[in-house]
Amino acid sequence: MIDAPIDEVWAILRDFNSHWAWHPAVGESAIENGEPSDQVGCVRNFFLKDGNHIREQLLALSDDDHISTYCILDATLPMQRYVATLQLKTITDGNRTFWHWQSSFDVPKGREREFDELVGNGVYQGGFEGLASYLRKSRGARWNPQSSPATTSSSNGAASARSSSAPTTRGADLPAQGIVATGLGGVEVLKFQSLAAPAPGPGEVRLRQTVIGVNYIDVYVRSGLYKMIKPPQPLGMEAAGVVLDVGPGVAHLLPGDRVAYACPPVGSYVTARTLPADQLVVLPDDISDEAAATLMLKGMTAEYLLHRTCRVRAGDVVLVHAAAGGVGLYLCQWAKAIGATVIGTVSSEEKARLARANGCDHPIVTRNYQFAKEVMAISAGRGAAFIYDGLGREAFEENLAAIALCGHWVSFGQASGAQSALPLERLSEKSLTLSRPVLFHYTMQRNTLTEMARHTFEAFRSGKLRLDLQHRYPLANAAQAHRDLESRKTSGPIVLIA
Repeated sequence: MIDAPIDEVWAILRDFNSHWAWHPAVGESAIENGEPSDQVGCVRNFFLKDGNHIREQLLALSDDDHISTYCILDATLPMQRYVATLQLKTITDGNRTFWHWQSSFDVPKGREREFDELVGNGVYQGGFEGLASYLRKSRGARWNPQSSPATTSSSNGAASARSSSAPTTRGADLPAQGIVATGLGGVEVLKFQSLAAPAPGPGEVRLRQTVIGVNYIDVYVRSGLYKMIKPPQPLGMEAAGVVLDVGPGVAHLLPGDRVAYACPPVGSYVTARTLPADQLVVLPDDISDEAAATLMLKGMTAEYLLHRTCRVRAGDVVLVHAAAGGVGLYLCQWAKAIGATVIGTVSSEEKARLARANGCDHPIVTRNYQFAKEVMAISAGRGAAFIYDGLGREAFEENLAAIALCGHWVSFGQASGAQSALPLERLSEKSLTLSRPVLFHYTMQRNTLTEMARHTFEAFRSGKLRLDLQHRYPLANAAQAHRDLESRKTSGPIVLIA
């Protein structure tokens, strides 16, 4: 019996690959063929820490009855026809959970007692104690040593029970380091300082961060163009890391989960931080921390710009400004995969080669924001159906000249300065649509966030999005990363290594 609500325990156990996180005997583990770990029929391929290799298949899963059944397909252990069922039941007294785990199997003659002990203690009881310990650490859930123990049984009658130590308490502040904007202005305001990550409160999690994404929005925040911080405060909106602990009410995350985010509040330039849990996405095993720290903000930006703000179709002519930048490369790659003709502006021949290698059919090299004539020539006088503009003020008139009749101008950044007000009559010259979208408005609802993240990860997995990460900086060198970004010395994504 475990002093934790059934939904919290089931959230762990319904994941057929969760054993690696809590079972003391399980080592490396993965679901085959990239299938979801709660899909009936999926196969878990894993090694025990003693070197034995097992493949198990999920046969049944019921969220209503909290039951899962699985069998062994292959094993280096001489166990045949192994079928096991795990069931959870609610105990209303104290909102506790009773667990029952049973199995049937054949073993070599004369070794019944040995395998009863192996399964009864090594598998069932070891797993129960491991899960109880995991819950104590992750949720503050408690094993009550005075209450009845878990029940485990096998076809040969093996059963055992043991109690555990007293519950542990939640941690205090965790020492950390980070880049703090001591004021608003140039890179000189960025200082590397000691910080603290407080223990998570209700609805919060605490992370140990591994890789942090650098984005132009960080420059806007640092300079004061975007009023999103009150110095002294760390910068940053995007990172990947590992959950250390969770606060009350957090049901979708557990300690040890690899996660990533791209969201307010500002403050990702740190080695550890505490933030609301609802904007964190659990990372698939095949998405590295470095990939996640560029896909969450820049990749999901490309996702919503191409598929939500407007819907690009095969044959459309698309103009992407800063085509060799972090967002620009993803826009070029994904638009090309859709079947669009992609035109891009870049500031050098080197960046033109990079943009071309990433799906930009026609890179235009310009440092003075002159591009309209070439766009019209490339498009046979029609202009670009969609303009993705992260430049802002300096590209204003050229955009109007380069866009097609009934075109859609998407202004999502302002690297050259804030966009001046656009008179409505200028839009009517070509029956234009003008959008000024913000990623965080699209991801505000968790179901949309997870859908966008899943779509972005799938695009990366399929090769529609590719990561060419050339710029890695130690966290302490964030100021240099900002200098290089603002001086156009970088191309593609930039990350800080925590």
